[in-house]
Amino acid sequence: MDTENKKSRRNFIKNSVIAGTLLPFMSDDLYADMVKPVKAAEPLNISVFSKHLQFLNYKDMADAAAEIGFNGVDLTVRPNGHVLPERVETDLPEAIQAIKKAGLAATMITTAVQDANDPTDLKLLKTASGLGIKYYRMNWLRYPEGKSIPEAMIQFKKTLTEISHLNRRLGITGCYQNHSGNLAGASIWELWEILKNSDQRNMGVQYDIRHAVVEGGMSWKTGLNLIRPHIKILAVKDCIWLKKDGSWVVENVPLGEGMVDFKAYFKMLKDFNIQVPVSLHYEYPMGGAERGANSISIDKQIVFAHMKRDFMKLQQLWLEA
Repeated sequence: MDTENKKSRRNFIKNSVIAGTLLPFMSDDLYADMVKPVKAAEPLNISVFSKHLQFLNYKDMADAAAEIGFNGVDLTVRPNGHVLPERVETDLPEAIQAIKKAGLAATMITTAVQDANDPTDLKLLKTASGLGIKYYRMNWLRYPEGKSIPEAMIQFKKTLTEISHLNRRLGITGCYQNHSGNLAGASIWELWEILKNSDQRNMGVQYDIRHAVVEGGMSWKTGLNLIRPHIKILAVKDCIWLKKDGSWVVENVPLGEGMVDFKAYFKMLKDFNIQVPVSLHYEYPMGGAERGANSISIDKQIVFAHMKRDFMKLQQLWLEA
């Protein structure tokens, strides 16, 4: 039988299987070859943003994260964070040890790094790299007064390029978060331009869908398509627009209750085969935990319940997309 006839016969059998007419007469092997099961999506590997657990010490924070079900911790290593930059050499090893002792991964941290030549930033990155941290989020860049936008963009590109080269030497990957508002990189197109000259292996984006939707409105899908080669980490949270006192404001809400179209978003991530670490954020009111407070005004069990709820919701949304 020639190739064309074989192909026609196979298509006939396949179409007949779909119609159900040949099912009673087919061997198990032929049926399995024709109708292969679709592989189910694996659950996400999710870290909790430790900003929302800063009312706990390292051990209690790690134990709580493990009890809730998280796979890891995105540790704040910045001013007013879980680890202060000036104490990174002594405190970061202690925090990482507590996280690992709880059975969690410690692959990412959130920092205020912004200058490859700053001694504090260099010490922080060297320490983190030595402890096996793979990713860090850097500080945001701000447009300076007295300079045009194009002039500032040139400087931003230089800054990120220098940091990317430092990352390469240290074996760590930096990430710039797209953050809504007037910070540099709020627009995805703007961020794409800033990253142009960076070493893409060691400098990329912490893609935040909440901020992307606020800034992108209905065009966030285009932005995601553009920036996807640069995505190293995903930050997840939700929000809505509200009118308060005559002005429109963005208000953070529990996951799945806002305007982020998680079904469309997660489907795009799967279609693009984007498989990167996930950091889950809680920016809606939780007695101060949402702001990174050192003491909170509600029972910690209420905070844990919110975290568990969003953790489970995120897994559900991902598996259903």
